[in-house]
Amino acid sequence: MDNNAPAVARTAFAAAARVAAAALVALGMCHQGAAAKADTDDEIIVQLRERAEIAPLLVKHQLSLIGRFGQRPIYRLKIIGQASVKQKVEALRREWEVRSVEPNATFKVLEPGKNVPWAIGDPAATSAAQWAAQSIRLPEAHRITTGRGVRIAVLDTGVDRRHPALAGRLLPGFDFVDWDPDPSEEADPLSRTYGHGTHVAGLVAMVAPGARILPLRVLDAQGYGNVWVLAEAMLHAVDPDGDPATDDGAHVINLSLTSQARTELFKTVVKLVSCKKGSLGGGAKEPDDEDDDGSGDEGITLGDKARCSGFGGAVVVAAAGNLGTDKIQEYPAAEASSSLLSVAASDREGWLAPFSNYGWVKLAAPGAEITSSVPGGGYGTWSGTSMAAPLVAGAAALVRSLERGLPADKVAKRLRERGAKLCGTPMRQLDVLAALDDGVARRDKAGCDKRSD
Repeated sequence: MDNNAPAVARTAFAAAARVAAAALVALGMCHQGAAAKADTDDEIIVQLRERAEIAPLLVKHQLSLIGRFGQRPIYRLKIIGQASVKQKVEALRREWEVRSVEPNATFKVLEPGKNVPWAIGDPAATSAAQWAAQSIRLPEAHRITTGRGVRIAVLDTGVDRRHPALAGRLLPGFDFVDWDPDPSEEADPLSRTYGHGTHVAGLVAMVAPGARILPLRVLDAQGYGNVWVLAEAMLHAVDPDGDPATDDGAHVINLSLTSQARTELFKTVVKLVSCKKGSLGGGAKEPDDEDDDGSGDEGITLGDKARCSGFGGAVVVAAAGNLGTDKIQEYPAAEASSSLLSVAASDREGWLAPFSNYGWVKLAAPGAEITSSVPGGGYGTWSGTSMAAPLVAGAAALVRSLERGLPADKVAKRLRERGAKLCGTPMRQLDVLAALDDGVARRDKAGCDKRSD
């Protein structure tokens, strides 16, 4: 918060932060330590069957309780003694009471560093004039809507709250790394990941300038976090005050981060935040609900059902990864869910960016040489699928502003199907205007044989 801001503004911000902190306590989310990589080396996550008790398992397997996922039978546990995580996981899998057990997987930012030099300078470079905005027909889309009334959660390294590009667009947010109400990026200009969250948030603001952004810090100064913290933040995003009856949650969640591990906890939390039909008592499974296998139902509470009644659930957007491979190895983007949008990166000539993952990904958005906000009030250029994902998150917010109750999987399907074919691939390129207007035809890509080296 700016120390020069009026006293009344500082007071209001402090009050909102206290409410957010109280809501986290009300949700029963326990937290110990930061989300750094080393913190999870001796941790496991256990989900029990209904009515099973955790206490006997703690004694039998020499484990200590770190936290519980609200009132759900999902627990974060620490190993006592010298046993390895692998040994504990194998032992617990033999227990009938245990529905699933897994390591507390590590997540990190997708871009290993500033792979394109930062061009600090003209703020106009982040406007709808840059190539990315033109390629997704953003100026035309803004004549229809700017996303007013929609909330987008950005789970990342934090944000520069004072940046002009984000002024007036940020909700209070929370820091799940240091467990405090200030989601600002840690001021470490030497870090290779410093500025990642601010850059991502700026792109969300560019696509949906009328929407509000909920910044949630889940990655530390080195760009690392873990799946437990990610899950806590996602659940907080859709119910910040802990009261499922109030309308204060995010309609879209952006995840520009990655892990090499597929986790049951993330699979469960995606269902919870997206209000999947068949998982929350919301009706029968539909043909495209490939992820609705009935798993994770033990984690559903009456509060989840109340929150989802009359609400289409949050659209989850995840960056596909920058390994330049078609192998399925980057999560959460590779998680099979009709409510989750995995996003590859395209370049300014309409081709898949060389660094982008592909093959299993169905949607791409501009991700090469993308200009956005960076800490300190400046602007910089960065490349990666982390830049493509927030463009899609912003587009989902624009769709939601027109049809607030549209189910999350229907929003995702609309964005996947209404773009033009990306040159040289079966995937489609984001077209915001076509997603908003039923009467607008998809564009056919032209000049795909003119790619420069």
